[in-house]
Parts: sequence; structure tokens; C-alpha cells
Amino acid sequence: MRAARSGRPGAGAGPTDTARRIIRLNYGFQLLFNLLWWMPVFYAYQKAAGLSDGQIFGIQSIYYVAFCLFEIPTGLIADRIGARNCLRAGAVVMTAANLAPVVSASYTGFLVHFLAIAAGRSLTSGAASAYLYDGLRAEKGDEHYLRAEGTARALGLAAKVVCWPLVGPLMSVAHSAPYVLSAAGAAGSLACVVALPRLAGSDGGEPKADGGRGAFLRDAGTALRCVASSRWLALVMVQGVAVFTLSRICQVNLFQPILLDHGIAEASHGGVMAAMTVAEAVAAARPQWLSRRLPPVAWVSVLSLALAGALAAMTFGGPWAVVVLLCLFAAATGFAYPVQRKLVNDAVPAHAPRATLLSVESIVDRAVCALAAIAVGAYLSAGRLDALLWHSALATLVLLAVFQLLLRGRAVRREVTGREGRPTPPEGTPAGAAGRSGTERSRARRPR
Repeated sequence: MRAARSGRPGAGAGPTDTARRIIRLNYGFQLLFNLLWWMPVFYAYQKAAGLSDGQIFGIQSIYYVAFCLFEIPTGLIADRIGARNCLRAGAVVMTAANLAPVVSASYTGFLVHFLAIAAGRSLTSGAASAYLYDGLRAEKGDEHYLRAEGTARALGLAAKVVCWPLVGPLMSVAHSAPYVLSAAGAAGSLACVVALPRLAGSDGGEPKADGGRGAFLRDAGTALRCVASSRWLALVMVQGVAVFTLSRICQVNLFQPILLDHGIAEASHGGVMAAMTVAEAVAAARPQWLSRRLPPVAWVSVLSLALAGALAAMTFGGPWAVVVLLCLFAAATGFAYPVQRKLVNDAVPAHAPRATLLSVESIVDRAVCALAAIAVGAYLSAGRLDALLWHSALATLVLLAVFQLLLRGRAVRREVTGREGRPTPPEGTPAGAAGRSGTERSRARRPR
């Protein structure tokens, strides 16, 4: 029994049958829900439909704003109707969203498409992680969460490497094939959610009886009070901003400008994207490779510095050096995401509205990303790509320096010590356990 509770990856007893079922179905859901076949061609697809650049990027701006706005009510909904039911709703909305351009390949059709995408993704962004975390904890399988989260991301990335090169040939057969296949994937993710088990004794899995507007307001108030009263939770959320913003801006907005600036032809961009995706998938599947000599919160800071350093170094290297740096950037992103996700989940107090709090984190990340996207457009319009990369790296350094100063404050150290029950975790405590409160650990051991 002592070995089974050690929490070390691969140590002690394996996951229960129910835990294995939850993990496998989560893999299927994450892979199918996020497999957007249209992603590599949506710009050209909209141009072919007659949309101007202003209309295309205007829709993208509306998408980011809508995502932030949708995150507020959808997190509350997940905590009221249950994470599993919220995942079902998200899969249904996502299926319909991917069919919108097939029904109407116009400005209105694409606007409805992206608004529905924002709604579907916001319904699942916090609920998926909350269900997996609560489900494994209910099965005494907390130690399997980090690997399950990372492997799910890795499988989704690997599927993109395999499927995205097929988009061109498929479009020559049926022009709307990318959107139809994306809708079919979303429908498959709905089947995975329907097969998920009920979570007995877990607030995150099933609906709460006391519904109504008052209950939603109570959950919102509880979530805000949690963030306001827990400096540790607020700091962990803020730390993730650097990882999310840098990875999103580099891998989506700056990917092609960086390659073109270094003379890498468009014909090679697909191969570079595939290499980056493989690097990120391998790292995301193996977060346990990170040394335990540093706590998880320190690893996220180190990986954020690695992302900033890679961006700055791209201003010096030639084409091959840039490709290598982009792959290293992707690998650092792959390591950081599951570790950061577990840090936030561990920092959530017991009985707090988990999905709502995860939505709060997502709102902060995407709000900063929306502001960064505006700055990126201004820099690129002025032809100052190198300055943008350097300023992004310097802004990350400043953010992390402020974070470390706040982390060393007495109030934060007292809170972390109170959560731990001791100043430092005991030998053998796994990476990620440092953020769990004594209340959570005792509750995890209590018979259900």
C-alpha cells in the first residue's frame, strides 16, 4: 500500500479499470475534437470564397474576443451541469460549427463558423481537464494525471502530422472535405464523451442539484474569491501566460513570417511544421523526463526562458539554425503544457469550482494573446520582425523576474507551506505534488 501511494510515475499499482477507461476515452476525445483538418488551408479557403484580408483577420479578432467572453459562462455551466454534460454540449456545437462553411461559404458562414468554434472550445477547455483530474482522483490514480494529459496532447499532435499532408489531395476530390472531415471527427468525440463513466462522489463529473441563476452567481463569486484569496493560485495562473502567449504567437502568427524572412520557401513550410509537431508531441508525452531536482513551478519558468531564448536566437541563425530552434521551441512547449496544467489543477482549493477556475486561466491567457496579436501586426507592418522577437524575449524575462519576486514573498511562502504541511516535499514526492494541499491529499486517501 505504501508503494502504491508513492505517486511516482510507473511506481506501485497501475490504474484501475475505470481509470484506464477514462484515460483511453480522454485520448479519443482530445484527438478527434481537436483534429481540425481545415487548419492548414482555412486562409486560402476563405480567399477562394471571395473574402478579403481585412474580412479574414477581422473574423480572427472577433474569434479571440468571443472566446474570452464565452469562457466566463461556460466554466460556470460546467460546474453546474457537470463536466461530462458540458463536454457533450461542446462536441455537439463543434460538429455544427465545422459544417457551417459547407452550408454557406460566405463571410456570414465563416463568421458563424468561428463564433461556434469559440463556443465549442470554451465549453470543453476547462471541463475536459477537470473531468480527467477528478476522475483519476476518484479512482486514487492522481499520479497518472500528468502522463495522461501529456499523452493526450501528444496523440492529437501526431494525428495532425499524419492527416494534414492529406488535405491537399482530398480537396482536389471534394473542395469542402477538410470541413466535412472535421465535423466527422467532432461527432466521433461526442461518441467518446457519451461512453465516459459517471464520477461517483466527484463534484466535477455530475450536475449539481441547486441550479438556477443564483447558483451560477455563487459559483462565479466563489471562483473570484479563490483567485483573490490564494496568491499561489493567482501566481501559477499568471506564470502560464508566458508559455501560452509565446507558443501561440510563434507557432501560429509568426511561423510563416520567420521562415520567409530566412529564405525558406513556402513549399518547405509543411515539412517544418510537421517536424515541430513531432518534437512537441514527443515532449508532451514524456513530461516525466524533467528532472525532479527542480519543482514543477520552477520548470515552467525555466521552459518559459527557453522559449524566449529560442525566439531571440532566431535573429542570428541561418535557415537550418532557425528550423532547429523552432523544433526546440516546440519541444519546450510540449514539456511545459502538461506541467502547467497540473500545477493549476493542484493549486485549486478543495471543493472550489474547478472548471470555472480553469476557464478564468484561459480567459487571462487568451486576453493577453489577443493584445499580443495586435502588437505582432504592428511590428510586421513596420518590417520589424527581429525587434519583435527580441522585445518578446525581454518582456518574458521581465514577467518571470516579477513572478520570482512575488513567489518569494512571505505571504506566498506561508500559503505554500500551509498547503504542503511542511516547508519542502518529502523524498519521493513526484513532480507536481508540491502544489497539492494537505486537505486534498487527506481527502484523496479517505475512503469514498
